[in-house]
Amino acid sequence: MPGSTRTHASDVAFTRSVKSVQARKGSRNAYARMEENGSWQTRITPELASFIEAQSSVFLATTNLDGQPYIQHRGGPAGFLRVLDDRLIGFVDFTGNRQYITLGNLADNPKACLFLMDYAHRRRVKIWGEARVVEGDADLTEKLMLQGYRARAEQVILFTISAWDANCSQHIPQRFDAADVAAALAERDERIRAMEAEIERLRHLPSAPSGALGGSAA
Repeated sequence: MPGSTRTHASDVAFTRSVKSVQARKGSRNAYARMEENGSWQTRITPELASFIEAQSSVFLATTNLDGQPYIQHRGGPAGFLRVLDDRLIGFVDFTGNRQYITLGNLADNPKACLFLMDYAHRRRVKIWGEARVVEGDADLTEKLMLQGYRARAEQVILFTISAWDANCSQHIPQRFDAADVAAALAERDERIRAMEAEIERLRHLPSAPSGALGGSAA
């Protein structure tokens, strides 16, 4: 990583203090082996790209100059998060409550983290990197804006990744999107209607004559 003193990609999160705690808690050896085997990935793989663009919700973490963290939620239809290349994610920042905490934090400190949670499949992905705000770029906004989505675009946020990590499913509650539940219930109801119609059809078939299916009695 140009201009960085990090030895491993995971050093973006595993600082000296973090490694000290890992050693004290007994997990440092396992993470050291992970580092020796390649550490975290620094490029967006096709699998990660599919995961990102399937999400309808994301959390963006930033900090101000005092080190005070802030987490902002952003949502939209699946596809509002767009993978632009193997290191760049972009999305339209829609008009919200106009506090602009994230924008102010990024003006002072571009380091940020994206946290993506897929409750239905119990998967989560953490992405470290740097974010920047792009205002007044109509072409970029149009490129990233979802057609037919009724929201007002205010600016664009571009996120360049440094490293990413996918966690295990432990302790993630399984929850489902309301639209997915509605679609599953509609499919179930349609199958029930089809089975009821088939039962009704069979009920009105003429009965077979007595002895038509068997031979004469001995």
